[in-house]
Amino acid sequence: MTTGETTTKKPLWLLIEEQLLAIAPESLAGENLEATVQGIAGKLDEAGYNVSKHGGNLIQLRFALEDMRQVGRPLMKDFNAAMAAFSLEDVTETLKASDNMISDIGATWPKFKRSECRPEVIGIVEARKLELLIDKARGLSGDEGIELLINEAVASEVITSAMEISAEKLQEVNTAMEKRRAERKRVMGLIEKVKDKSDVEKVKYLFENNVAEPLMLELAGVDQGAIDGAKQAMEEELKEKERLAAEEAERKKKEAEGPSLEDIEPDQMSYFIESIREIMEFSEEEKEIRVMCEQSAIPKALVDIAVSDPDKLDELEKKAEG
Repeated sequence: MTTGETTTKKPLWLLIEEQLLAIAPESLAGENLEATVQGIAGKLDEAGYNVSKHGGNLIQLRFALEDMRQVGRPLMKDFNAAMAAFSLEDVTETLKASDNMISDIGATWPKFKRSECRPEVIGIVEARKLELLIDKARGLSGDEGIELLINEAVASEVITSAMEISAEKLQEVNTAMEKRRAERKRVMGLIEKVKDKSDVEKVKYLFENNVAEPLMLELAGVDQGAIDGAKQAMEEELKEKERLAAEEAERKKKEAEGPSLEDIEPDQMSYFIESIREIMEFSEEEKEIRVMCEQSAIPKALVDIAVSDPDKLDELEKKAEG
């Protein structure tokens, strides 16, 4: 996990090199050298490192000064330049980036290849990676930057601080990402079921299971042509279903309305007319008459006449009786 934390106390070699970065070249000349040694040793003592009274540490300081004098510049100048030149792509693999930098700088500064330097270099490279990640995240729109840092396993407290968001906002983004991951898992399961089908059949199946087009393109290995083809096929199928449904609805409507006047047998006509008259004795309201006639399976054509021109029922009855 990328946290941005570094060692709480720097190793002596690094602190020495940082001190050398601040001194002027003339500080290493002639009688100035010893004063420079003692001055730096005193500063290191104040920082909690026993240098002025520790033979080994003092020798380490003198060697560092001699290396700087021979090369003509402090080691940290090369180190900082290398760090500044890193792009985010360069530090994707921090161990590899660290080893490459150690090898490059070590060509001029052999002591930089010592094993004691490597852990600190790795830590600094990881910190640089985090810095670059945050820079990139801040330049992204919406929640993309937050998602980038989450995907890079950056610690929650670092994300909230770097992106200036609340813990609640971070949780909201986390939840949205979890939902997307769950959806991707669901879609992959659906794709597995139709892996042997044609692309158009795959897309139709995914549409039927409410899969968004971008996920089809990303996960199902289909192109836009397959999606368009599936849409056209589904539209044709839908039109056919609608046509059949309309036909069925019309059939049921006609069935519910019963036969036309011409198709009613004479004996049935007399029976229906007698039933209508009985119903009309109970109510004069058209709606109630229609409901009761429908319940008695009286043809709609005959009911329409009963409520609009009831006198015509006599005519129809006489005709039915011959």
